[in-house]
Amino acid sequence: MFRTQVSKAIPSCLRASGLIRRPLSAKATQWQRYVTCGRRLYNQADETEKLKRKPLSRIPIGGTEQSASQRVTSDSIEFSTWKAAVLFIVVGGGLYYFFSKEKKRLETEKEAEANRGYGKPVVGGPFNLVDENGEQFTDKDLLGKWSILYFGFTHCPDICPDELDKLGVWLDALTKKHGIELQPIFVTCDPARDSPKVMKEYLRDFHPSLKGVTGSYDEVKSACKQYRVYFSTPPHVKPGQDYLVDHSIFFYLMDPEGQFVEAMGRNYDEKSGVEKIVEHVKSYVPTEEREKRKSKWYSFLFD
Repeated sequence: MFRTQVSKAIPSCLRASGLIRRPLSAKATQWQRYVTCGRRLYNQADETEKLKRKPLSRIPIGGTEQSASQRVTSDSIEFSTWKAAVLFIVVGGGLYYFFSKEKKRLETEKEAEANRGYGKPVVGGPFNLVDENGEQFTDKDLLGKWSILYFGFTHCPDICPDELDKLGVWLDALTKKHGIELQPIFVTCDPARDSPKVMKEYLRDFHPSLKGVTGSYDEVKSACKQYRVYFSTPPHVKPGQDYLVDHSIFFYLMDPEGQFVEAMGRNYDEKSGVEKIVEHVKSYVPTEEREKRKSKWYSFLFD
């Protein structure tokens, strides 16, 4: 009834122009509600479908999730195995190098220990001589440093000069390449002619660090006996007469405790002599530490 009154109040010209919107009929209103409801249901169904969708899978065509998982696991195992193999090679190589080097060091140490002997030293001992400057030189001067002794005489025509030249090459190589300082000592076996002054003049032709020592006949003989050095002079030699002295040809390597380590003959050349000395210096273990090792559980390694 209200709508009829409003309709009648609106001029007919405005209704004809279409500027005034006609009210919807009951059927139209019902249809509009139906469409709106349908859209809502459709949108809800679409959202539900989106939630149910799964992300794209890397599963190959014709495969399953289980097969894909097995392939990933297989790849992981393969990669882990490869890493383990590389690690095994690296660690194994390192251990092989370490134990090879340690084995060589222990063998050198055992060799030096055997040369030292037990109780009284087989080679080496107390002596009392004088150097090229006339100052006293004893076995105490061997302590605290590596030393190498050579017994000869200044009138030697060939062997002694050759050996002393070789010693000079050793000394330079040890210092420059390995940082090893060695005290070289030339002990005369001919004290009758090799006075301190003669020794000093003679040593000028050789390595500057070479020290010469001499003494009375009995003192020299005692020192040679301590080092098991053989020497002999011709009997009935007259003063001023030239002669040769027969003697042992060895270098005697002594450790910082004044103990004998190695006797090096003429078979050691400029290269092998350096290598042998370096081996002994690097494998050197002080007596106190060697004694401590004997009480350790791994002492069998040094037997």
